Order: sequence, then structure tokens, then C-alpha cells
Amino acid sequence: MKVVVHEDKCVAAGQCVSAAMDVFDQRDEDGIVVLLNENPPAELADDVRNAAAVCPALAIRIEE
Repeated sequence: MKVVVHEDKCVAAGQCVSAAMDVFDQRDEDGIVVLLNENPPAELADDVRNAAAVCPALAIRIEE
């Protein structure tokens, strides 16, 4: 699994961080998504898929 984020689409809702805090964070100054691990371990796959699904801006893409 590879995770790709599109910072230009991000609306700083923070749903990704709530769903997968080991993979996503937010910048302090504007709340835009920060990808902590573009190749998360298999045990986080469900959380990452959930984060992509709940992102209101569809700023997260997963490549299997």
C-alpha cells in the first residue's frame, strides 16, 4: 500500500488524523494534512482506507 496526499485539495478537517494518527498529522499553522508514512504497515491498512473514505475533500489516494 502506498498513500498519496494532495495538499492542495485538503480542507484541514482533520478526519484523516482521527482515523489514522500513525499515518497522518496536520500542520500547526494551517491544519493541512501531513503524511507521516507513505507506506504504512499492513496492520494500519484498514485505518488508512477509512481515512481516505472520510476525507471530505478526497485529498487522500491509496495505491494498492
